Amino acid sequence: MLTVVRAVQVGQVLTEDDLGKASLALDPAVKAVGSDDLKSVVGKRAAVELKPGSLLSPSQVTKNNLVKAGEQLVPIGLDPEQIPATALVPGQKVKLVHVPAQGTAGTDKASDAAPQTLDGRVVKASGAAPGTGIVVVDVATAAADGPTAAAWEAAGTLQLVLAAPDGE
Repeated sequence: MLTVVRAVQVGQVLTEDDLGKASLALDPAVKAVGSDDLKSVVGKRAAVELKPGSLLSPSQVTKNNLVKAGEQLVPIGLDPEQIPATALVPGQKVKLVHVPAQGTAGTDKASDAAPQTLDGRVVKASGAAPGTGIVVVDVATAAADGPTAAAWEAAGTLQLVLAAPDGE
């Protein structure tokens, strides 16, 4: 079986130096990449963060870029109180919601209009930064939506909301 011998970040291309071999008997229910498949795995990308000492499974690698053609990657910094209790994982669908800053035009009166939203997909979420607890989430959006999401983020008017698995 193939094992992970050094940490590999999400989206990083796998090399032979990242992988090792282990001899062990596995239950047929366990899906792991056999050592004979080394050449077919090298050059693919990590679909999730790979930790040293773990077995490599087929679902942990992909031949695709994590940011697809027609998409842009937008980094979003979230304060500790904005982090959902549910772990953010690559591939998870999210909504980027524009929430106007308090005290700006349009926030003093009630509005029946739905807030502006953009669809996104989590590519990677960092660990909490020491001292601040801020988590940076890399979100892939449609290329046309990337600048808008970046502007909302820069203005501090962006909120990340987890979408249902079907995207609604």
